[in-house]
Amino acid sequence: MSAIRLPAVAGLFYPADAAELASEVQAFLARARSFKLTPKALIVPHAGYVYSAAIAATAYATLCAISRKISRVVLLGPTHRVAVRGLALSDADAFATPLGRIKLDNKAARRIAHFPQVVVSAEAHAEEHSLEVQLPFLQCVLKDFTLLPLAVGMASATEVAEVLEALWGGEETLIVVSSDLSHYLPYATSQRVDEQTVQSILNLQQPVSHDRACGGTPISGLILAAKRHHLTPRLLDLRKSGDTAGSKDAVVGYAALAFSGGNDHD
Repeated sequence: MSAIRLPAVAGLFYPADAAELASEVQAFLARARSFKLTPKALIVPHAGYVYSAAIAATAYATLCAISRKISRVVLLGPTHRVAVRGLALSDADAFATPLGRIKLDNKAARRIAHFPQVVVSAEAHAEEHSLEVQLPFLQCVLKDFTLLPLAVGMASATEVAEVLEALWGGEETLIVVSSDLSHYLPYATSQRVDEQTVQSILNLQQPVSHDRACGGTPISGLILAAKRHHLTPRLLDLRKSGDTAGSKDAVVGYAALAFSGGNDHD
């Protein structure tokens, strides 16, 4: 019997009704600014859709022209509820959202299972929103794909980069790193801090600290991999919760970036 990871934040971070969810995601994508890119990797935020989905949509919209080429998504996000040493695979066979089930790439999981920094933890995935909120966007943009979700806990950038290298593949593989930026700073302070963080990413400088980005570890690992593969990052959108749906007294920063170019290999 297949094990299914059921949605944990449907109805909280995004609509639980399938028709409403699909309509909302498509509306965000339709309003997103257009960029002519061929991304190998994306950095996208993971807050409730009312706050960050408009920014995330700018990244996902870049996939529309190449969606038929992508058959596997490697999705990394930070753990928020369960402490994990390393990068945690799920023990499920599929992840479910209101839009349906996404089959997990167990073959790819076996490819990295021997790394000492890779563990299996159902608990790390059960309530984790950083990965889940990306799935409806992927389901709406891509045609047919498998998923390899990794919940990243206490790990080094080098350990993340090693796993990414093993999974890199070619144009069929998309890497998505889920991360918000600064948390609960005054608007002007957040603006200054997030601009510095984004500039570091654009310059391929790491480490990115956790007080600058909750997904700092997977971002730092992606930067190492991007340098090796000669990828060029581009900023697509940078906003705050105060720009979308919240107060400007204490805001959270959101950025969308795409990494493209380079020497892909199987």
